[in-house]
Amino acid sequence: MNLLKYVRSAFQIRWNLLALFGGVGVSLLSGRPDIALPLVAAAELGFLTMLGTHPKFQRAVDAQGAAVEREKNSQSANVVLRQILKQLPAPFLARYERLRASCHDMRQIADDLQQSGTLVSGQPLESFQLAGLDRLMWIYLRLMFTQFSLGKFLERTKRDRIVSDIEQAQARLSEISPTDESPHAQKMRRTLQDNMQTCQERLTNFEKANANFEFVGHEINRLENKIKSLAELGVNRQEPDYISSQVDTVARSLLDTEKTMNDLHFATGLAPLNDETPELIELPFLQAVQKS
Repeated sequence: MNLLKYVRSAFQIRWNLLALFGGVGVSLLSGRPDIALPLVAAAELGFLTMLGTHPKFQRAVDAQGAAVEREKNSQSANVVLRQILKQLPAPFLARYERLRASCHDMRQIADDLQQSGTLVSGQPLESFQLAGLDRLMWIYLRLMFTQFSLGKFLERTKRDRIVSDIEQAQARLSEISPTDESPHAQKMRRTLQDNMQTCQERLTNFEKANANFEFVGHEINRLENKIKSLAELGVNRQEPDYISSQVDTVARSLLDTEKTMNDLHFATGLAPLNDETPELIELPFLQAVQKS
């Protein structure tokens, strides 16, 4: 299947198509197409086989395909970004914007120090490090949206009401004599037991959502401080490799957090977090929305 992809890509090269059609045309005009056309076909087959199996060409085709996939994923990430920014209430957006502005200010300070000669060339907060901070900011923003969505879920689902439904079903079930095996009693018993089980499941789901709400809140605070610390490192330390390693360390520490966010898609409606990250730090808030 992969070989077919490479052969198809080789066939679609413009110069190959021009040569192929030219060869067919010359063959038809030569007066001996019965000899010329098989030669053209053999030459074309040899070209496709040679180029389609060449490792360098295969890498180029794979890279082109990966670029298209990245672009598609990037567009998807920007769609999610617009969705989040549109739905988050003002207090959440203000908090996100303050943190993003803090990272942007640290970048500007580092640039000013570098231009003044205080920092040597190639100092922290270069593009690859900004990409790492963008990744953390993207997780931070999605965490805020997760907390907001869970909060709406918890507001709509009243724990006291669920507990009351369980107690009412238990009370009604206790009124049915255990020795009553009449068809009506059996139907009532099954209905009440099923209702109790459903309510118990709802209560379990509520408690889990409430625990996740608390966990996400603590993760937001932790990640916010981590991002601030990393942005400050970009100015205070002249070790780009160290800063990059710290970004990677923080990202690895968020694996459980990412899994939790993915598990809570029922509340957020967001697709699982992938490797594509929209640009967040460099653009002002309104531009980030308009250009996404």
